[in-house]
Amino acid sequence: MVMARGSVTAMPRQNRVTPFGEFEATTARGLLMGNRGILHDAEGRLGPSRWRHKNWVACALSFRNRRRTIMAPGKYTELFFCDEAVSLAAGHRPCGECRREEYTRFIEAWQRAQDLPNPPKSSDVDEALHRARVTWSKKQVRTSGRLGDLPDGTFVSLPERPASAWLIWNDRLHRWSHEGYTEHRPISLEAEVTVLTPEPTVRALAAGYVPAVHPTAMQCCRSAN
Repeated sequence: MVMARGSVTAMPRQNRVTPFGEFEATTARGLLMGNRGILHDAEGRLGPSRWRHKNWVACALSFRNRRRTIMAPGKYTELFFCDEAVSLAAGHRPCGECRREEYTRFIEAWQRAQDLPNPPKSSDVDEALHRARVTWSKKQVRTSGRLGDLPDGTFVSLPERPASAWLIWNDRLHRWSHEGYTEHRPISLEAEVTVLTPEPTVRALAAGYVPAVHPTAMQCCRSAN
């Protein structure tokens, strides 16, 4: 379930996930690893599938000294995210085993956001997330919103070309890259944007779930003060 190390190859593998839900090849490792099932063949090449099950989780890179070889034949495909906010935008949730504390906080925030009498089962969360993150044609579900109404940890795309992903964090927008956040801007509260993070996850963020973000987001905040 968790990877502590992997094989080194001359060419980076296409297993780094963007906030747009796309898979790209880059040497950047990221802070978290994800699982959607076996998506690669015996040679480590991705096929057309982008998931094999609905419980998309985001895992720690190291847990109980477990060891994995990246894209081993017959084993699930290791995906990587710059940080937790990216994993949430791509439709994942915290793993209930290797990230139990984060999972519990996420479920509690989900319960508050949905006004549920009891904590939801992980399977119910996964079903709701799946409806909110991808269409039947495997396209990312995107919504619209006003920047001033969106909580920290949400990813958005601005009406600019080429399209880029921006993290809302500490009253600023931070431009995402696989290596971290490279630019920051003040938030225009009335601006209409495309929301990349699934709607129920946005509600969980608004209800108090705080994701772990790449250190460069905090560097941007400090540089602006």
